[in-house]
Order: sequence, then structure tokens, then C-alpha cells
Amino acid sequence: MESGKRAEAGPSTGVSEEKQERELREMSEKPLSVEVCDDREEDEEDDDKEDGAGALAGFVPGPLLSLKEQIEKDKDDESLRRWKEKLLGCVEGDLNGQMEPEVKFHSIGIISNDLGEVNYPLPIDRNRNGLVLFTLKEGSRYQLKLTFSVLHNIVSGLTYSNTVWKARLQVDQNKGMLGTFAPQREPYVHLLDEETTPSGVLARGIYSANLKFEDDDRRCHMELKYSFEIKKNS
Repeated sequence: MESGKRAEAGPSTGVSEEKQERELREMSEKPLSVEVCDDREEDEEDDDKEDGAGALAGFVPGPLLSLKEQIEKDKDDESLRRWKEKLLGCVEGDLNGQMEPEVKFHSIGIISNDLGEVNYPLPIDRNRNGLVLFTLKEGSRYQLKLTFSVLHNIVSGLTYSNTVWKARLQVDQNKGMLGTFAPQREPYVHLLDEETTPSGVLARGIYSANLKFEDDDRRCHMELKYSFEIKKNS
């Protein structure tokens, strides 16, 4: 019985081996075009990535041009030149070819329900710098008003930060974006966000503040130190 089983197992094993050999032979005889195509596509993708990375790594931004140079590039096209001048709010004669923008602040003012509107020319008189610039009642709403001009080139991402202290302890800090401004003949007028003075006995007194303006290149265009007072709302 055992020998009979072994005799029956022999042919089935042989058939299985022959089948495996035939499958292996057929697989070896099949073309590898699909695999080769996939490899080539992967290689091409890798090459594209490398080319893209190389292009980014080798990218060099164009040189910064002054507005005068940009206008002179189209000086033969009168209509285009006038369109640029109208867009920028200036004419070619106002530009001196300087690359870096300059922001010149003319005045700072305050608008409130207590004072109405009061403006102070900049720069503030040294004798007044550090003294009380304005006085408000507790719980008053107010806004700071700025008048400034932009010279030479476009200033991008002009921001402000206003930090307030009382008795050498920082009590408030506000930051905001003014925007991007091009040179123009007429000054810009910008109102900062409305604020409300605190209320209560502890809120009354004299505060010191530091108002700073920077662009997106971290150039500081003005830093103003001033003081203000909050009084009882009688």
C-alpha cells in the first residue's frame, strides 16, 4: 500500500515540476518592454525633478530697478510712459534713480470723541519729545492719523507696531499692515485701527509709547517715542 502511494505520487510530482519549468521558461521568454518603459518613465521623472531642482537652485532674480529706469525702458512709447506716470502718480522729473524707497512722515494726529482732531508735525520738537503728546479720558475711542510720502521707489509691506508702557511695565502692543505704496506727488493719509482707552483708577496716569514703521525688507522708516495721559471721565 505504501509503495502504491509512492508510485502515484511520483507522476504528479513530475507533472508539477514540468509545469513550473514551463512557466519559468515562458516568463523568461516574455519581453520586458513594460518594465523597461516603467523604468524609463521613472528615470525621466527623476531627471525632471533634478532639472527642476537645478533650475530653482540656479535661479537668480533680476536686478532691482529704480522707477526712473523702468520708465526710461519705455521712453519711446509715449502712451505707455504716460500710463506709468499716471499709475505711479509722478512724472519722470520727480525721480532721481535711487533704488531704495524712502518713507517721509509729515505729521501724526489723533482723532477722538474727546479732542476731535489734533495734528502734530514731524519730526516732533526735541523739547517736546518724551513729553505728553495728548490727553484722553478713560473709555475714549481714538485713532492715530499719519500723513506720509513715498520717495524714489515702491515701498512694499509697510507695517507698524505701537508698544505702550506704564511705569516701565508693558501694557499693550498693536501691530498692523499699512500696505504697499508707490511714489506720488500727494501725501498719503492713513488711519490706524481704532482703539479704546482703559477705564478705572489703575488705568489713569501717564503712558509712554514707541511707534515704529518697517517695510518687508526690515528697513525702519520711522521710530517715534511719545507719551500720553489718561484722565478720569468726569
